Amino acid sequence: MTQPMPHVARMAPYTLVKVPAGDDHTLISLSQNESLRPPSPKVVKAASSVLTRSMLYPDPDWTELRLALAQHHELNAEYILCGNGSLDLIGCIARVFAGPDRSILAPEYAYPFFRSATQMANARFDIARESFLTVNVKAILDSVVADTGIVFVANPGNPTGTRISGGELERLRAGLRPDILLVVDEAYGEFADHLGESCFDMVNSGNTVILRTFSKAYGMAGFRVGWGLFPPAVAAEMRKVMNPNNVSAVSQAAAIAAVQDEKYMRETCEITTQLREEATTKLKDAGFDLFPSFTNFVLIDMGDPETAQNAEAALRRNGILVRPQGGVGLPHALRMTIGAKQDNEAAISILAQCKKEHAR
Repeated sequence: MTQPMPHVARMAPYTLVKVPAGDDHTLISLSQNESLRPPSPKVVKAASSVLTRSMLYPDPDWTELRLALAQHHELNAEYILCGNGSLDLIGCIARVFAGPDRSILAPEYAYPFFRSATQMANARFDIARESFLTVNVKAILDSVVADTGIVFVANPGNPTGTRISGGELERLRAGLRPDILLVVDEAYGEFADHLGESCFDMVNSGNTVILRTFSKAYGMAGFRVGWGLFPPAVAAEMRKVMNPNNVSAVSQAAAIAAVQDEKYMRETCEITTQLREEATTKLKDAGFDLFPSFTNFVLIDMGDPETAQNAEAALRRNGILVRPQGGVGLPHALRMTIGAKQDNEAAISILAQCKKEHAR
């Protein structure tokens, strides 16, 4: 059989939580950081309205979507690129700006797909230590080496849920060499927008990219739409490797409607934040340690790997899925997406019971 390229052969597939075969609608998934609400009804209506034109290719320039995003965020539409989810854009960035002689640097507990994208580009993946599960700017700057080409930072972070300030991101940019591309992944940015620290202006430096997605706060994970702000020179190189029809016509129409229904998305963020704080309080009352989260999930310290494994298995037996974190170097932790109130409480009850049994 034809053999893969060596760097691909060395890769492990990107893993998600395994859903048991044959599970029905009673399964509670708190593992994928999906929205606890469906998308706006306006999104569904807009998507349905273009189905009869599905024989046509989608707009390869996402013209109306870019204009909607530019107007909403007061941006220059020429700086915007759209992708099949932000993962699409992350992968393209790595392929264009990294390789065997240009490495990628990310924080210690960075979003796992940063590593996968690095491997796909046949580049080396370096890490910088974090402080209390939070990005440490000094550690990143100290970890830069001669062949560093890209620095990836998720803010807020996944799986940690923590974030650093806009000022810290600016300090990071100022401390990096001009030839290093800083990529700030704000997949959960809408959950922290109320802090008023938008970093979109950093793109004007010419060597910074800001990414966002419709998968989280907008409840549109199934539509697969991501977008980002790219300096023109960076965007020009990106277009060379991007699929020219990467976002379907249905998804573009849906995303435009979502942008135009800001109220609905903000309500989702507010509901999620309230439920997250309630869950955090209950978990702390049960004796768990948690770091502040600025996302739609919480990272739960189970104390040790064995307790984490037992708790995940107990949840699974009860039809509840969460995300173990051994793959990112946190085998003692579980990540739990914030879902409906009753689902959160069911999961927390089982986790608390596991903690009591372990303490005996």
